[in-house]
Formats: sequence, structure tokens, C-alpha cells
Amino acid sequence: MRDGGRLAAAIEVLGEIETRHRPVRLALKAWGDAARYAGAKDRAFVSGLVLDVLRRRRSLAWRMGDDGVRAAALGALRFAWDWRLERVAEAAGDEPHGPGPLTEAEQTALRHPADLSSAPAAVQGDYPDWLDASLARAFGDDRAAEMAALAERAPVDVRVNLLKTDPERALKALAPLHAEPVEALPTALRMPALDPTARSGALEQVPQFSKGWFEVQDLGSQIAAAAAGDVKGKQVLDLCAGGGGKTLALAGAMANTGQIYAYDSDARRLSDTVRRGDRAGVRNLQVRSPIQPDALKGLDGKMDVVFIDAPCTGTGSWRRHPDTKWRLTEDTLKKRQADQDQVLDDGARFVKPGGRIVYVTCSILPDEDEDRVAAFLERHPEFQVRPATDDPKLAANLTPDGFLRLSPRASQTDGFFVAVLEKPR
Repeated sequence: MRDGGRLAAAIEVLGEIETRHRPVRLALKAWGDAARYAGAKDRAFVSGLVLDVLRRRRSLAWRMGDDGVRAAALGALRFAWDWRLERVAEAAGDEPHGPGPLTEAEQTALRHPADLSSAPAAVQGDYPDWLDASLARAFGDDRAAEMAALAERAPVDVRVNLLKTDPERALKALAPLHAEPVEALPTALRMPALDPTARSGALEQVPQFSKGWFEVQDLGSQIAAAAAGDVKGKQVLDLCAGGGGKTLALAGAMANTGQIYAYDSDARRLSDTVRRGDRAGVRNLQVRSPIQPDALKGLDGKMDVVFIDAPCTGTGSWRRHPDTKWRLTEDTLKKRQADQDQVLDDGARFVKPGGRIVYVTCSILPDEDEDRVAAFLERHPEFQVRPATDDPKLAANLTPDGFLRLSPRASQTDGFFVAVLEKPR
């Protein structure tokens, strides 16, 4: 495909997402199924452009003076991909494949875009207006800059599995992918964000991946798991285990000592956990499926750590799932808050005296973070807040109340919140 055909395809997919409210993954799949002629590079181009438009939808509309998907796609090529105006014009006017020649207004906007510095914070930061008050609570006057960072493409982070290898050997294995150590954690490696037109999946082709040497896991997720502290020889319950990413991180830190229990209210989410655990060499894992009656029987009051990766809006992962920020509603936020209150109450009963809850969300909204902790402490005054980390490299990310707030701008991670709640002896 020529650039014009690729641009037209991206505009078509964006129109499908906007008019039919389809998730980006499904809209891209539908286009790919219909466009059998498109090669892997074509699909990567279309996907990359669609995602970059969704990351910057409002700021692109402001700069172009037009909130249509065509204007957004043209603006993304010019301002996000740094194409010359001549190249954008050539792609748009490519007959018969392009979406049509640039209009005079489009040429003017691409040459002299509107100044973003005079735009409202929600436009500069590319987020819905109704979230502005909550984000102001989290980030104050820095919210536009924080959210602009959350509109960038994310790097690829991996966690080195100490049950199978060490960071030095893993780094050598990933050298062809330009992996680098990360200062925050000795077990974290990072590869730069892919060019938007590049194909992904190269990591899975490294032989050591299938041997369980490393797992793809954002640095923020790894830091959240590390907030559980010293877990060697402990009894640990991962109450919202999902696909098992943090379960495996906790198991790796336990060095196959003690016992880790993985549970999730949705049995389907646990389907891959056993296979991934076997590949990682985990031998102290018990998967407790909700299919079984009384799946958590016998664990009440016996856990040193109850790890709660709570269901949330996922606002901290907007770099990777940019379409979700435009689908988020106030009703959804309220439902997630109710879920969070419930899972915190559920988790409290498993903590033994001297044990702790590690409450984690991949959300940057205080409504799901500090507010939920405050409400929990009112219901359970026997728990106390403890600093979420004692690592000096992460201390700058602690809030005055001792919670950990991570973000792309502040910590070069996805957005995460971590609270450690201890039940004194």
C-alpha cells in the first residue's frame, strides 16, 4: 500500500470507532479482515496512526481547528509523526488511493496550527472535561503536562525472572532489542517505544522468552508488586490475580519459599496463570478458582500479605489503550469505586495480625485511590497506613500521606497508585 491508501484506511477505522463506538482493537481487526491485500507493514502503519490520533484527539482538533477524524489523522502525521507538509499533501492527494487533496483550511492549519498554550488543560492534556476536577486533585497545575505525558507511546518493559536467570544474562539475551537496565529496580529492563509503523512481537521471538527468563510487565506494575516488601517465606494471597502478571512477580520475589495463592472472581482470567507459572518455574503457587465452592476456605486471618490489584477504570494505562479514555463514563467510575470498596472489605478478613494489605490500582484518579483508602479505614479502623516504599530511589513518588503515585511524567511508568495498610499485632 502507498501512503495515501494507508492514510485513507486509518481515517476509515477512526470513523468506525467514532460513529459506531467500537473498541479500537475490534475496528482494526474488522478493517484487517476486509483488507486482505494489506501487508504487515501496512497494518502496523494504520494501527500506529489510529492509536496516535486517539492519544491526542483533543489537542489535534484544537491545532487543526477541526474536530473531524480526517483532520485528526492529517494533524497526527504532521505534528506527532513529524511529516513535512509536502509529504502529507502528497499522501492525501494520491489518486485513487488517498482520502482527497488537502483543502486550503487544512493546508493553513498544518502550516500554522493553533497555539496549544492558550487551550484549556483538558485540551492540552487530551482528556475529557468531566475528569478535570479529579485530575486537579491528583496533579494540581501540572495536570496538563502529566496527561500529555500519558498521551505518548509507551516503552516495552520486562521483568527478569530470578527463578530462571539473572539481570546480566537477561540483558545479554535482549541486546538485539536494545534493552537497557532501569535504575528503579534491578530486575527491570526497558526497550524504547516502537516506531508507530513498526511491527511488534519481536520479544516473543527471543528464545529465552519461551524458557521463562522474563515477562513483559510495565515498570509501574513491577514497582507495585515490589511494594509488598520482603515476602520470602510468607503466606501471600493475590486476591485479584487476573492474568497472573503480579502473581508471578510476587512469586519471583518469594524465591519459591512460603506459599502464594492466586484468586480472581472471574475464573476465565485465571486460565493462563498455571501455564505461565510453569514456564516461570514457580513451585509455590496455588490457584484458587471461584468455580470451586469456598475457594478461599482456610485462609481467613492467616495471610502475611493480601495483594489487591483492584478493578479500576485503567486511566493509568491510557498510553497503551487510548480509546478507553473516550469511552469512560461517570457511571463506570462509580461502579469501579463500589467494586474497590467490596474487594478491600473482602481482603481484610484474610490478613493476620502483623500482616498487611497492598492496595493497587492502575488509576490516577483520587476517587479510586486515596478516597477508597480513607473510606476503608473508616470501616476498618484496626488498619493503619504505612509508607508504600522505603526505597530512596522511589521516595520522590510518595504522597504526603505515604501512598505511592506513579505516572509517565514523574516516574516513566504507567499510572499506578499503591497503598500499604497494616494490621498491627
